[in-house]
Amino acid sequence: MTASRPALVIMLSTALLVGGCGNGGEAEQAAPANVAERTFCREAPLPDPRAPTRGMVQVKGGSFDMGAQPEHAEEGPPQRVTVGSFWIDPTEVTNAQFAAFVKATGYVTLAERPLDPAAYPGVPKDQLAPSSLVFVMPDTAVDLRDPTGWWRVVPGADWRHPSGPDSSIEGRDHFPVVQVAHEDALAYARWAGRDLPTEAEWEYAARGGLVGKRFTWGDSAPTPESANTWQGLFPEIDTAQDGYKAKAAPVGCYKPNGANLYDMAGNVWEWTNSWYRPNIVAKDGKAIETAATDAIDPDEPGVRKHVAKGGSFLCADNYCLRYRPSARTPGPPDTGSSHIGFRTIVRDSPIAR
Repeated sequence: MTASRPALVIMLSTALLVGGCGNGGEAEQAAPANVAERTFCREAPLPDPRAPTRGMVQVKGGSFDMGAQPEHAEEGPPQRVTVGSFWIDPTEVTNAQFAAFVKATGYVTLAERPLDPAAYPGVPKDQLAPSSLVFVMPDTAVDLRDPTGWWRVVPGADWRHPSGPDSSIEGRDHFPVVQVAHEDALAYARWAGRDLPTEAEWEYAARGGLVGKRFTWGDSAPTPESANTWQGLFPEIDTAQDGYKAKAAPVGCYKPNGANLYDMAGNVWEWTNSWYRPNIVAKDGKAIETAATDAIDPDEPGVRKHVAKGGSFLCADNYCLRYRPSARTPGPPDTGSSHIGFRTIVRDSPIAR
């Protein structure tokens, strides 16, 4: 998905960190004239900690085959697991919903805080300012092995300014909140009397009752009505057949899955509460949750990460192809990015920690 912020801070030059990022690719990339781009598709009610399940969808528990014969190595092998019943947000958490949390609590997200010099030895002081990761569409072909070709660490990027200090969420109440780190998402969930889903719970909900299907809608290739994904050659060309060119759509614009949940494929990645390690493991019909001490991303073995699911508007067939229920990726723990959000759950029976 992306490297963590310390990795990118080290890799990116000072020019990339502070030079001319502005709104990145988001502001300049208009949808084709024959595609209606909307700012509202579905209402997402504001959270009420006194009524945690308000506006949520109930998902009855059951057994399913978690994972798949891997299209990426970390996705399998499939494991038969059982999850309990729970309530889940029908859409990704929106800017308006997150703003209600911040207004009630005064919470400051990780991207709005300066980096701790002790945690980033050797990083120049001027690069410790509040910042976050922003996708910037390159003008020319880049090496797909090098994420610095399309990611920038942008000072002043945060949930209110998702592409940098010159951007804004004004008029975007119904868009998914982004630039939230895992701890930010968890803080919102706890305030609302909720939790983040485990990887197994998220995948079970995403499948919506479909068995053995590749996507949330079945086995057929995606259409412009299926999900907000990348159409074209990533990261240089997005034809925006789905209406949104290299950016998120408002929540609920695409067809729901069988559980009446929206955007379980594409739009923005979603945090889970599960720690990441390659492959999935189950025992006695239960998904084995990785302990924090055992979490590992082979690409950054010194950085513990959580699992993110669902893919995003940046998922293209030539690069990511992770807008599938079985797909998973390690999410950087120290920041958000312009394509990571979340949704929350309430379990009928609490899980053991």
